[in-house]
Amino acid sequence: MTMDLGTLAVLAPLLLLLIGLGFTVWVDPYIGRERRRVMLLIVLLSLSLIVQNVLEYRCAVAQPRGNWRTVLTIYGYAVRPVILILFLYIVHEKKRKLWPWWVLAGINAAVYLSALFSPLSFWIDEGNSYHGGPLAPSCILCSMVLLGVLLWEAVRNRRDNGKWSLWIPVFVFCMIVASVALDYRVKEGQLPISFLTVAITVGSVFYYIWLHLQFVRQHERDLMAAQRIQIMMTQIQPHFLFNALNTIRALYAKDPPLADRTLEDFSTYLRQNLESLDQVGLIPITKELEHTRLYAQIESLRFPNIRVVYRIEDEAVEVPALTIQPLVENAIRHGVRGRADGVVTISTLREGDMHRITVEDNGAGFDPKAKTLSEGTHIGLRNVRDRVKEMCGGTMVLQSEIGRGTAVTLLIPDRVPGGQKE
Repeated sequence: MTMDLGTLAVLAPLLLLLIGLGFTVWVDPYIGRERRRVMLLIVLLSLSLIVQNVLEYRCAVAQPRGNWRTVLTIYGYAVRPVILILFLYIVHEKKRKLWPWWVLAGINAAVYLSALFSPLSFWIDEGNSYHGGPLAPSCILCSMVLLGVLLWEAVRNRRDNGKWSLWIPVFVFCMIVASVALDYRVKEGQLPISFLTVAITVGSVFYYIWLHLQFVRQHERDLMAAQRIQIMMTQIQPHFLFNALNTIRALYAKDPPLADRTLEDFSTYLRQNLESLDQVGLIPITKELEHTRLYAQIESLRFPNIRVVYRIEDEAVEVPALTIQPLVENAIRHGVRGRADGVVTISTLREGDMHRITVEDNGAGFDPKAKTLSEGTHIGLRNVRDRVKEMCGGTMVLQSEIGRGTAVTLLIPDRVPGGQKE
């Protein structure tokens, strides 16, 4: 009876801990589907390891007949490295690169399966006592390799994960190493649960905490990105509004009917695009081109020497609001405004899995080495570049030559249904 109560006193906290962890992982809305599956599998394997420990302990004490203790010991040695590989899935996330460790775990399992017909790994004698064979340290060596990989991954990704997150894998590493050392000091049949099983169970909880720290950090990065985007939007939006209102005001002094039509165009623009301007999400390129056409029409009233040419071959792409219009505005203000025959060409085409959007002018041009996007005259270009990068993983290529003009190209990767980048 005393043994049963002692076993229960050790088992109860571990079982409650794992059951609570499993329920928390199941209902946690912030963990991705793949990582949730991995965490639940870790919980199930940890539970099975506890059961294996208890049953093996019972076999050692009760000395039953048959090979039950051999089978239970094989399972315990085989499953421990598997749990460590699952820890790697949480840290690494690049499953295709983990196949060498699955091969290592498979070799480890094969070594201990040999106990069914050979004493190479271990054997149980007629008195039901355990004896290690020449290959008995296989599980320890395999686990040490996997722990080293875990620690290396944590150190290698410390900049992305944060310096404090590094201490969680380090702590789990030290805890498991210490538990192995303690297990070697315990005689057979003394404890119903090994120190290593306790360390793996507690390590599961710490890796769940590690997952949450990653979510919090990613959430903070997303908030900062959203704030930067909002600031960029407030910087860009007044450009078109200010120019449009000034143009309309000037037209009322010269040609009131034309001013009325321009005001109507401006009102149409606001009615169709105000919602998009208030959002930081992507919009169809057709809406952005409509916005650009309205802007160009108003600007053509101010600068009749300027033509805007459209060569649209690709409309199956979404872009951040106010992406093309600022490029056209920049081309007019800093490129062709002073030319007798200024031309701004907007072209879109698809090249493989990439959408190419180009705004080109035949203006004054500049030396890209002498000017950078950080200068005030190019704040619009910098904002477009940053928003395209933040919102759709795209890049901006700037080419310019003095006296020949400037070309700004946006390269936007294709997107699969659901808004996820390929």
